[in-house]
Amino acid sequence: MKMVILEPLGVPEDEIMNMAEEMLPGVEVEYFGARADSDAEKIERAKGAEIVAIANQPLSGEAIRGMEDCKFLDVAFTGVDHVDLDAAKEAGLKVSNCAGYSTAAVSELVFGMLISLNRNIAACDEAVRNGGTKDGLIGPELEGLTFGVIGTGAIGSKVAEIANAFGCRVLAYSRTVKDLPGVTYVGLDELMKESDVVSIHIPSNAETKGLINADRIGMMKKNAVLINLARGPIVDSQALADALNSDAIRGACVDVFEMEPPIPADHPLLTAKHTVLTPHVAFASDQAMVKRAKIVFDNAKKYIEGNQQNVIL
Repeated sequence: MKMVILEPLGVPEDEIMNMAEEMLPGVEVEYFGARADSDAEKIERAKGAEIVAIANQPLSGEAIRGMEDCKFLDVAFTGVDHVDLDAAKEAGLKVSNCAGYSTAAVSELVFGMLISLNRNIAACDEAVRNGGTKDGLIGPELEGLTFGVIGTGAIGSKVAEIANAFGCRVLAYSRTVKDLPGVTYVGLDELMKESDVVSIHIPSNAETKGLINADRIGMMKKNAVLINLARGPIVDSQALADALNSDAIRGACVDVFEMEPPIPADHPLLTAKHTVLTPHVAFASDQAMVKRAKIVFDNAKKYIEGNQQNVIL
């Protein structure tokens, strides 16, 4: 059996191949250290491979249909909105993701970005380097704030736990209600109205696209902060930029956009006030990349054994 890893996984190639040898003995594994430039190149790379692994590079229906030997698509990512799942289903592919590898990484960055915004860390650094003082740079602490979490999957639940540790009152809205200590579930509109911080942790799909629109942003408190480390299309970026620039809300922390970085120079959030922006890096800690690679190989192992895990299709 052959497995092809179509793009880099953020771990040195020798470590990847050592994992492959240890976890998939007898399987031929081919690893590509750079992304393919076209669907045709992806199809060529996947020839002869029953198992194909990708990270977050888009995989179109054309590419999927051209991978005639592929039976199992191993997605080295939590979200799968970059994969044409309809085409994968039509082709009879089994598909798994790598849920869980980035829970700590994303959760930590939520609070890193929030504290940076609240306490003006970048501006404070600049002030020190330019002979300035704390004047105009004093901001709020987290203790006592109402922290709203949209989506309480693994990452959202972890964010709620950390918010509790900071002494926040935690509200949550989610399709599935869990018994989470210190968390009160409410409706989405109530969460938007009551929260000092709103942090988004849901997948991007037809139901969630544009969920946080101008109307819902308009429900937020004037001193509230919106955090999106989930998926860009969930939030109306223009509506968010308008709210920021008119001081309708206090700030935003955004790691994800409608496209993968680099972000176009005319994107509204690049010139919006009171923002901390990062280039889709939340998932990408040193430890998370290793965890992800191990899950990729474990997914393949379970598929070979006939016991598929992390099932998407």
